[in-house]
Amino acid sequence: MNIIFTHSDFYIFEKPAGLNFHSEDGPGLVVLAEQQTGEKLFAVHRLDKVTSGLIILARNKTSAAKFTALFTNHAVDKYYLAVSDAKPKKKQGWIKGDMAKSRRGMFKLLTSKVNPAITRFYSLSYKAGYRAYILKPYTGKTHQLRVALKSLSAPILGDTLYAGSTAPRTYLHAFALSFEWKSECMQFTLFPDEGDEYKILNKHQDFKAWQSPWQLDW
Repeated sequence: MNIIFTHSDFYIFEKPAGLNFHSEDGPGLVVLAEQQTGEKLFAVHRLDKVTSGLIILARNKTSAAKFTALFTNHAVDKYYLAVSDAKPKKKQGWIKGDMAKSRRGMFKLLTSKVNPAITRFYSLSYKAGYRAYILKPYTGKTHQLRVALKSLSAPILGDTLYAGSTAPRTYLHAFALSFEWKSECMQFTLFPDEGDEYKILNKHQDFKAWQSPWQLDW
């Protein structure tokens, strides 16, 4: 796997789409990263199997505890790129609602907001019939972004579990991270290198405004 950044306290890896985070049928991301680096590594957040992109693995227990605190306090800003070939109910704004388990390992968004999943997003039409989304989750619920876009009637392309159109991959990518580490501002972006739709998006003139996502009005 590609190591995007190396720090004495952590690595940032590029997770491929389709790789389990935890070991199931075969070695998962953490085990593969440990084999690659020859180190004991610590998971501090996770990505769904279908999701590609930036993932942090801590290199010691102290930094793992610090990252856990950062994520718990929502002090790590995460930004995702998604694509859908369906027309959304709205083109930008907030998606808020409690989440509940549904059938076949799915979740659904409820109208109640007792302990809501919170996501904000922008979108752009980059070719006829297709729309790209940049999403910032403010909470970390399982399948949150996949459920959020499904609730807009715009399921993610390739995400057949949530009624997305069939595609070679699920078009959800952990695009950027921003956080403070030992008084230093850490900011990372990684454009996906897998998926024809992402390649088309990358050439669209309006995508330039998303390339430093922390500068958008969130």
